[in-house]
Amino acid sequence: MTDTTTARRHELNLYRQYFDLVAAGRKTIEVRVRYPHLEGIAAGDVIRFRVKGTDETCDVRVLRVTEHPGFEALLDGEGPANVNPTSTREQQLANIRGIYPPEKEALGALAIEIERLGP
Repeated sequence: MTDTTTARRHELNLYRQYFDLVAAGRKTIEVRVRYPHLEGIAAGDVIRFRVKGTDETCDVRVLRVTEHPGFEALLDGEGPANVNPTSTREQQLANIRGIYPPEKEALGALAIEIERLGP
């Protein structure tokens, strides 16, 4: 059972291609670097994803947050199809590393398991 008194709301930007997968319920693992401002995200929290520069949003509930030492370990542990069902593991690794340079990956990787809320 989730303790809703401690659940928090977060707002994060997503690139269009990933936003569309989340909105369709096809992407169930969101990948983020372990930045300090994300340390408080926990199961039961709600994340509002937004396509930057638009009013388009999509709300999800956090089911689980798992830390991994890097992106390869994250993809191997979580399954590439859960991160992006439209790309191979190798494509995903290249895409993620295109977003986050090595010094960011060195902070650690977060796998945030999510479920879409609402229609």
